[in-house]
Amino acid sequence: MDLGLKDKLAVILGASRGLGLYTARSLAAEGANLLLCARGREKLEEVADQIRSEFGVSVDTVAIDITDEASANAIADQAATLGGANIFIGNAGGNRRKAFAELSRTDWLDILSVNLLAHADCARAIVPQMSKGETGSILFVSSIFGREAGGKGLTLYNTTKSALISMAKIMALELAESGIRVNTIAPGSIRFPGGSWDRRCIENPEAMAEFVKQNIPIGRFGTAEEIGDTIAFLVSDRASLITGACINVDGGQSHSLI
Repeated sequence: MDLGLKDKLAVILGASRGLGLYTARSLAAEGANLLLCARGREKLEEVADQIRSEFGVSVDTVAIDITDEASANAIADQAATLGGANIFIGNAGGNRRKAFAELSRTDWLDILSVNLLAHADCARAIVPQMSKGETGSILFVSSIFGREAGGKGLTLYNTTKSALISMAKIMALELAESGIRVNTIAPGSIRFPGGSWDRRCIENPEAMAEFVKQNIPIGRFGTAEEIGDTIAFLVSDRASLITGACINVDGGQSHSLI
């Protein structure tokens, strides 16, 4: 299936590793040009070189701290020099696992900044570029724990990932008249080299095999390639009727009915 992404410009936050990296690869495989954003310049340039060499697409980079309020305009300005963004993917995020009573105001502000506010700032800065064209697509990477309880110690993670889904829903309503679609995905437990699930599988394979048996009906961890491919479809015109949606990508792991 041709997703029609050739020569479109996709801006990706958190693109130097993990789900952001694999999303960049999936989009590049479809011919999209990329503007990759992350903090570490060395790793970012390494990734950009690899993608250029393998897929033959244009790849530009912005090494920047997205929690800095000025970052959003810097990213948008760079996208404008490349002809304007057609696609924006908010993937960066983090967590600070503590009991609610132990969370300080600084903890809240730090995680809200990276998991929610940076995505809102960047999307707001890029939307005017999309509004000039006929279509645009925005996608935020949430989590199944944005749709259901994630357990003790995950107050910050649950709250911010739920907020992404809510924000995207209202954005979708407001931006529909401009031809801009807004969606989220909710990954489950995804294993990729260097990721937390990969480390746990290496350290305690028996426990992880039991975890999969008890929690993931499909019988295995998801892969980052599957997340990247899902995102590539959702931001493409092949998914032109999908907006305001949150799509679980979890092998049946989640328990939410909505």
